[in-house]
Amino acid sequence: MKMRGGDDDTMTTTTEASIDSSTTEETVAATTIYDTTILKGNEAASSSLLVKMLSEIFMELSNYMKGTKLDSMILLLTTALNAPFCTKVLGVSPILGFLALGLLFGPNGFSQISDIHTTEMLADLGIVMFLFEMGLHLDFKTLLSMKTDVFGIGLTQFVTTTTVFALICGLFFKMNLSQMIIVGWSLTLSSSAFVLQLLKDKNEMMTQYGKSSFGTLLLQDLMVVPLLVMTPLLAGGGGSVKDTLLKALLQLTLALTVIGTFGKVLLNPLLDFVIPKEEGQQSNQEAIIGMILAMVFGFSFLTEGLGLSNTLGPFLTGMLVAEKTSELKPSQKHKIEFEASPYRGILIGLFFFTVGFEIDLKLIGSIPFKIMGLTGGILAVKTILATLACCSFGLPLDIAQRVGLVISQGGEFAFVAFRMARSKGILTDDTTKVLLTCVSLTMALTPLVESLGAKVALKLQQEKQKKQK
Repeated sequence: MKMRGGDDDTMTTTTEASIDSSTTEETVAATTIYDTTILKGNEAASSSLLVKMLSEIFMELSNYMKGTKLDSMILLLTTALNAPFCTKVLGVSPILGFLALGLLFGPNGFSQISDIHTTEMLADLGIVMFLFEMGLHLDFKTLLSMKTDVFGIGLTQFVTTTTVFALICGLFFKMNLSQMIIVGWSLTLSSSAFVLQLLKDKNEMMTQYGKSSFGTLLLQDLMVVPLLVMTPLLAGGGGSVKDTLLKALLQLTLALTVIGTFGKVLLNPLLDFVIPKEEGQQSNQEAIIGMILAMVFGFSFLTEGLGLSNTLGPFLTGMLVAEKTSELKPSQKHKIEFEASPYRGILIGLFFFTVGFEIDLKLIGSIPFKIMGLTGGILAVKTILATLACCSFGLPLDIAQRVGLVISQGGEFAFVAFRMARSKGILTDDTTKVLLTCVSLTMALTPLVESLGAKVALKLQQEKQKKQK
């Protein structure tokens, strides 16, 4: 019995131990589950806090980068990547790339550029630098040797094209006399920046084709001054014609006097002080760049402040430097060209970029046939009349048609003239938008049109050689 009793006690004790052990395991498991749940909850809360903090950081960074900083990064990156992408990947002119990027990031695209006015001011500096560099390739002897291109072909093309455009505006679009003059004159002007960049890229500046194109463009640039003088007169708010013309003459005389005096008295000592005369001598890069920018922008501000073209001063300054360094100090001219070239390249890229701002896709979509007709009409009229002008002065047809095609686009000064005419009440907002869009499209088509001219010229030359054989 005791044995049984002892066995019962042992069994009871074992059972109780088993129950206690089971309860402990369940308690431990429950505690583990509870702790895990708490841990997961804490991890979820930490993750949520981390996401919230990252979101706030990115939001602060986004707000910080808005405005000028983002504009600068877009402009610098597009300038750096556009040319190699267009030439190596797409096989097209970088100018087309800049136009597309300007359309994409500009006010008629995704509106990523917030400060349009400042960007356009920088673009204007690109034209200024470009005309200075073009002036470096011309001394006065070279300019005099181009008198037929400038005052023969250029003047003939300008007079005939302005007259035809003015008559078209009056007969077909029922414009008044003031509008006819402003629109006809402005559409005659071509883009020096586009054309000269293409000529430089193809190394054709010194060919007959390049000289005739440049001479025509030079005459057109000279015609900007009277256009800007006439616009207030045509609006009826510019005073008497006699007083206005006298003032313009005084402004031009003053500008030429200041620039001429600088060239005669100060330019040589300044060049000798900053740039060594001989090749191989060490020079201070910062001093050279500072001198270039001071001369270019200083004379640009001078001529613009006097009511003249802001490119006239830099162009004449470049010619003065070319004149002073052509014989005795060619190394100085080479050094100036070398140091100025990167700045010119970046800034002129910005100019092409801002031209894309004016291409209004919504406007084109609303009146596509009108825009296409006007754009094609501008290109056709300018090509035909310029080609005839070249032929009338003895240029062969293969060269004449190339000149006509390459200067068939509208120019950057048309933007200035149309906007001024709008501000003076000569042109309406709708008319100005249409004109600016058409001019922008003609500029965008320039690389394609120039390429077409080169192919036609080659074909005409081959046919001429066959006839001679």
